[in-house]
Amino acid sequence: MIVRLDPRRAVPVLQAALKEDVGPRDLTTSALIPPGAVAEAEIVAQEPGVIAGLPLVEWGFGLLHRGIRVKPMVKDGDTVQAEKALVFLEGPARPILSGERTVLNLLSHLSGIATLTRAFVERVKPYPAKVLDTRKTTPTLRALERYAVAVGGGRNHRMGLYDQVLIKENHLQVLAQRLGPKTPHTAVIAEAMAKARQVRSVKVEIEVRDLEEFRAALDAGATLILLDNMPVEAIREAVRLKRRSGRRVWLEASGGITLDTVAQVAATGVDYISIGALTRAAPGLDLALDVV
Repeated sequence: MIVRLDPRRAVPVLQAALKEDVGPRDLTTSALIPPGAVAEAEIVAQEPGVIAGLPLVEWGFGLLHRGIRVKPMVKDGDTVQAEKALVFLEGPARPILSGERTVLNLLSHLSGIATLTRAFVERVKPYPAKVLDTRKTTPTLRALERYAVAVGGGRNHRMGLYDQVLIKENHLQVLAQRLGPKTPHTAVIAEAMAKARQVRSVKVEIEVRDLEEFRAALDAGATLILLDNMPVEAIREAVRLKRRSGRRVWLEASGGITLDTVAQVAATGVDYISIGALTRAAPGLDLALDVV
């Protein structure tokens, strides 16, 4: 299910981006274009992809001038081909020209994320595994980027450090130093799980790097385990051990997973596959604003 793009999160981003680009005034447009000039324009896809972020077009141009008419010609989540017109614009020419780059930058970025996410989702379709995003997002753009992942068919992981416990290797290393150098790593994992369970009403997940740590996490009662950078054979064995345990445990694979390898990982039987590249490495979709 596609989440709604929340204007309370998106509009402040647009305001900051427009202030950064336009500044006190658009020197070129104010010098060349008379105040009363009107224009019609289209935002056009220059390459195939999945569109995400169309509400930003209306909100962004609306911040510059309420008289700009914005008519979407597709909807978020649609797959489009090159030369497809996405949005029709009509109104005062000055704000249309001034807002062009800011709006295109954000729409291109989100559509690129949605396009890459859709590609990953298509690769794992034969399997039950769900594709997740991560916290590897652009600072201040997380809500927008997570929306784009959802538009592309992926699912969202935790929003931040405040809404889920995720015990990572560095947490375990610091805890091990506190417990003493002779403390077995399995005991560190058990202690970490015990402490994490004291945080009420949130999910608790623990990251493991190999099967020894995985067994320790299982023995400590973990119900959500992240298999970090583990080979496919080890992931497959972790799935087998989970099933043999007879317990309700959800497994998430992560680390270096690409379009070429994601189906192989999904075939192991894991429940989730988290991919930082969705938001960290997705190329922007090539878009243009053409005055018509």
